[in-house]
Amino acid sequence: MKKNGPLAVYRAWIAAGELRADPAQAYAAEQLQLLANRLADWENSSSLRVLNEWLGRAKKVPRGLYMFGDVGRGKTMLMDLFYETIDIPHKKRLHFHPFMRNVHVLIKQMRARDEGDPIPLVAVELMRETDLLCLDELHVNDITDAMILGRLFAHMFERGLILVATSNAAPGELYKDGLNRSLFLPFIELVERKMDVLQLDAQLDYRRDNFQNTPHYFTPADEGARLRLDDIWRQFAGGAAPHDGGLDVGSRRIHIPSMGGGMARFGFADLCDQPLGANDYLALCEHFHTFFIDDVPQLSADRHSEARRFIKLIDTLYDQKRRLIVSCMVEPDEIYVDGKGADEFIRTSSRLTEMRQSSWAD
Repeated sequence: MKKNGPLAVYRAWIAAGELRADPAQAYAAEQLQLLANRLADWENSSSLRVLNEWLGRAKKVPRGLYMFGDVGRGKTMLMDLFYETIDIPHKKRLHFHPFMRNVHVLIKQMRARDEGDPIPLVAVELMRETDLLCLDELHVNDITDAMILGRLFAHMFERGLILVATSNAAPGELYKDGLNRSLFLPFIELVERKMDVLQLDAQLDYRRDNFQNTPHYFTPADEGARLRLDDIWRQFAGGAAPHDGGLDVGSRRIHIPSMGGGMARFGFADLCDQPLGANDYLALCEHFHTFFIDDVPQLSADRHSEARRFIKLIDTLYDQKRRLIVSCMVEPDEIYVDGKGADEFIRTSSRLTEMRQSSWAD
């Protein structure tokens, strides 16, 4: 067993009291450790991999892992733990919806080249510098996606993809009752042939259990509030260290100062001083279930542009039922009272008050 592999780190969290022991999570950590061991052995046989690639044959790669179960059981936490501890250079971790958005962009680009069937070309592009793909919250409800997935992943698996995915549904339940579902069945067959399937039937929803007894709104936004947000992040992350990153939305890349475990942390300026709009906030909601926002100021009348963006941000988080931990200089009804659009901000302050309740998003 690797000293710093996913199972060792998971056990260390339990021993330190940073995470509650759960047999189902422990078993999933063991399975991820086995995959990590197989990947290490596979990565070490580099000469064989180079020869296989030169001959144009599929690489003999380890089976991937498909984890499914109810929300909040720790799927994303465990996958992120695996991703962060696995020592393999060519890896990517993506949320399913941004992944599919990128697929559609690439298909459009390949069609513009008029070089024939775009799907194999997209697979080649996606596999550049990617041996391991960790795909979070795989969920299919769009017929176009359903038609693409089987053919796309057939080409990617043929080129040696190792896939680790999380989902709320078993493979056979994906796109259930969807239009022309027969076109999606090849993807289900691929998953079951190329991946081990694990149901994560944890005993409790650790996110909900933690969230119900956690304050959500801190004022004033001082050093004490920042430290409290740090503590809450660690509590939800189960000890996993946050890291910076980004999210591509069209031609724009949104910088994310801290992310991990399905959570993202920003300063107010990161989200509201930048030229972001509703589509950007919606894309972030598709990728993260919990948002931390530091240093929300009291906005003067001349900061109506920032106030307008904050309104859009809170509306999107509210409509998408995303959890929010925030530090602010003042109470919600004092954030923006005099400038252009202040009347509209009354709804925003009401929503902020509702979102600070312990039952929010349960």
